[in-house]
Amino acid sequence: MNGDSRIDAAALRAEVEGAVVAPEDRFWDRARQAWNLVADQRPALVVQAANVEDVAVTVRFAAAIGLPVAPQCFGHGAVCLGDLDGAILLRTTGMNEVSIDPDRRTATVSAGAAWRGVIGLAAEHGLVGLHGMSGGVGVTGYALGGGIGWLSRLHGFASSHIKSLEVVTADGQSRYVDADNEPDLFWALRGGGGGPVVVTSMDIGLFELSEAFAGALMWPIETAGEIVHAYHEWLRTAPNEVTSTIRLLRFPPLPQIPEPLRGRELVAITLAFTGSEPGGNELVAPLRAIGTPYMDTLAMIPAPGLGEISGDPQEPTPAIGNGLLLERFTTETADAYLELGGPEAQTPFLQLEIRHLGGALESTVPDPGAAGPLTSQALVFATGVPINRDVAAALTDAHDGLRDRMSPWIAERGSLLTFDERSGSLRGVFTAPVADRLAAVTRSYDPDGLFVANHVVD
Repeated sequence: MNGDSRIDAAALRAEVEGAVVAPEDRFWDRARQAWNLVADQRPALVVQAANVEDVAVTVRFAAAIGLPVAPQCFGHGAVCLGDLDGAILLRTTGMNEVSIDPDRRTATVSAGAAWRGVIGLAAEHGLVGLHGMSGGVGVTGYALGGGIGWLSRLHGFASSHIKSLEVVTADGQSRYVDADNEPDLFWALRGGGGGPVVVTSMDIGLFELSEAFAGALMWPIETAGEIVHAYHEWLRTAPNEVTSTIRLLRFPPLPQIPEPLRGRELVAITLAFTGSEPGGNELVAPLRAIGTPYMDTLAMIPAPGLGEISGDPQEPTPAIGNGLLLERFTTETADAYLELGGPEAQTPFLQLEIRHLGGALESTVPDPGAAGPLTSQALVFATGVPINRDVAAALTDAHDGLRDRMSPWIAERGSLLTFDERSGSLRGVFTAPVADRLAAVTRSYDPDGLFVANHVVD
């Protein structure tokens, strides 16, 4: 549908401050590119908004000619969007303002800001936001989808600490949303995704933290059986002040991989503990006692360093991943995990991970919005790089196998919004009552289905 005769790109260019990019333009491929390069986005037009008015103008323009609008920042979760044929892709990366109010312990974040933009400014005041494992992820999409990271067991979902939002609705009007203004929409946007509106900015809560005991322990993958079961046992007494993951890793022999990791197969426990260094060392002593690690990077680090310890890619890359919520993490779950990714496994996954949940994620106070409470004990996440069609097919099969093998423990709520890259449905990541309520909010605020979201109401 590219080249749609209804689209007068010149007229739209005359109204917006940002860029309007059409398929015939020089920078078309760059403008349509998502962070996950598996997503081959082919919209009718791309608008790179510079401000809120650009968003409103684009929404009114699209509604007038009957084209859907797909709001997007970086596009980490773009694989669920499809090719966007006939839609206007509304990119918000140009709207990246961040300001900190240290007295209120809040950050005001525009739609296109990455977490790194918040992390650095907040650290100047001894504060930290509830960012994810990587500082390069966009704040808005992450928080709207719930958001779990290194402080989740202590403070809960990032979405639960959204204080207010500025949005543009399907009629092209700006609205202020909080617990007293548009309360149903406020509930939905705190973890249910941004489907009914375009979020242009939000106020989020910050927390006091200047440093943390964090890093990773890594061993050769041949020792994974002992490490995984010891980790499972260790979790029984882990306090809420520590959030951790265990990963079975297969690093490709590529030059962009750091030399100590390049081409190696390892089992890694990565964690962040908000207590003291003596307390951290005491906490991890049982893990260090399992055997001499190949690498041990655990130490006190400045709080901004938490956004880097996961070692996630710093540039756009193709990936086929998916996450599944596990209601329980048992000894039998650990055995199944080892079968799927341990030293004897033949797998296309470069990473097979279990993230420990619980703690404040289970809390109903304060009101957690659509994201919670979450009763699942863990999340299993797997990803690989589809370097060719055969590997892509193998990854698809491997994800099917992962679901089958983990089926005894998969929760009623099958995944989290920011980890589900397969279903594309809100009913795949929420219980029926929550999905029904989200559907009702979407129908109320976007009755004609103007906005395209990563996960749809079906």
